[in-house]
Amino acid sequence: MRSLFWRILATFWLAIALVAGLAMLLGHALNQDAWILGRHPALQGLAETWTEVYERQGPLAAQRLLEQHRHRARVDVQVLAENGQPIIRGTFPARAAAFEARHQDRERPLPWRRLTADYTSPTTGETYLFIYRIPHPELQAWHRGSLAWPLSALGIALVVLTGFSLLLTLSITRPLDRLRRAVHDLGQTTYQQQSLARLATRRDELGVLASDFNRMGARLQALIGSQRQLLRDVSHELRSPLARLRIALGLAERATPAEREVIWPRLAKECDRLEALISEILELSRLDAEPGAAIDVDLPDMFEQLKDNARIVAPTQRIDSRVEPGIRYTGWPDMLERALDNLLRNALRFNPEGVPVELRAQHDGQDLVISVRDHGPGVADEHLPQLSEPFFRAPGQTAAGHGLGLAIARRAAERHGGQLQLANHPDGGFVARLRLPLAGPANRTSDDPASH
Repeated sequence: MRSLFWRILATFWLAIALVAGLAMLLGHALNQDAWILGRHPALQGLAETWTEVYERQGPLAAQRLLEQHRHRARVDVQVLAENGQPIIRGTFPARAAAFEARHQDRERPLPWRRLTADYTSPTTGETYLFIYRIPHPELQAWHRGSLAWPLSALGIALVVLTGFSLLLTLSITRPLDRLRRAVHDLGQTTYQQQSLARLATRRDELGVLASDFNRMGARLQALIGSQRQLLRDVSHELRSPLARLRIALGLAERATPAEREVIWPRLAKECDRLEALISEILELSRLDAEPGAAIDVDLPDMFEQLKDNARIVAPTQRIDSRVEPGIRYTGWPDMLERALDNLLRNALRFNPEGVPVELRAQHDGQDLVISVRDHGPGVADEHLPQLSEPFFRAPGQTAAGHGLGLAIARRAAERHGGQLQLANHPDGGFVARLRLPLAGPANRTSDDPASH
């Protein structure tokens, strides 16, 4: 999956290898004896040709060959036998050896380059030592011509490396530019969820980043959409009690003292409803705030606290609570308690007297399942998906409430990395389950918008 890493590594490794190889090649081409002996056109095949002429036609023909070669290539040649004695006179000037001997200890270099190479005759097995003397001007001229192809190779290598670098740069900068535009669009709330769909198909780190960004953008857009919908719903829900308060106040201004005694309780009741609605809205909004570090949750103690709260709200109702032994869970107790309190209050509204509300906590694979079941009439199946939406109330429902209790419970479950499951119980009644991963909220994925 780390193909981008290997692509960058391979490109730089190839660049280093090419540059190092060409540097070594050029270093050999500059001034190496073996390089000159093997590449100089005036020396190519000379030893083989001279040996064949000498062994077949004699010393005079061999000497004439060297003189012709010197006239044509301006290279002096001397041939020695195995005992170190000259076989023929060669083309060296008579005083060349004495001149070289006088200049050995001087800093000024000789005006020519001296090279030696031996050659063994395949016919007679004799070994001949060839001594070449190439003037520096001629050698420099040959260097300029012989280095043309290494320089051309270097130029080609630079062009290839430039092409590789350009492709690598474009493969990185283009996706980053798309991501930059997507970030800009997300900040301007004009982000399109599929704008990075093509980039997300790449099988490297940038593809993974684009996939994660797409998921994050979709979650953020969903969160922004839900917040906007919540604002619209809040405005709608607040309008009704405020209108009733305004009407009651208008009536109170024109009412007699006796009539006001009837109106004041209505005003107080509307104020209580408005205060309860605002409290639930604030409670829902607090769930999006950073809750701090997760801690161990004492479920038995929490269940007892919930039962105490329920006795105040519905003193005639009973709650049967059970916690499976050995459950250990890490989360945010206050958030869970608010969620379960809302589920219990919802169940108490519909549960008939004489039958207990069932509160359970148990393992289910890698999940903790906390369930609240009542024995009421349940909800029509077509309305189950909408029950946890803010301010939604099933048709025909007459119990008090604003439709925020289940929304609060769902958001609390999501903050813990889980979900709220609502269903009609097969044996009658209604059951709400908080399914939470036992790993705890610390391992929530980055897809959760609350984690951003």
